[in-house]
Amino acid sequence: MGTIETLAAKLAEDTLKVMDQIGDDRFYVEVGNVLAASSQSLEEAFLTEIRVRLSERIARRFLVKKVTEYKASLTQKDPTE
Repeated sequence: MGTIETLAAKLAEDTLKVMDQIGDDRFYVEVGNVLAASSQSLEEAFLTEIRVRLSERIARRFLVKKVTEYKASLTQKDPTE
């Protein structure tokens, strides 16, 4: 991994932590704007890292929801069937 990718990955992790703390799910846009003023390359890498991590969060929530629904359906089935 190159310098830009390494910095973007760390900045994305830190930004997501701040987003969770302050409850602002669009805060990464502000960070991206700050980056855009000084390094378009880092901005693009950062936004890619953010999108990947946000997508992963959404997919994990979906998986947890499906497993929870499945487990609930097992406990609701009629045992005489």
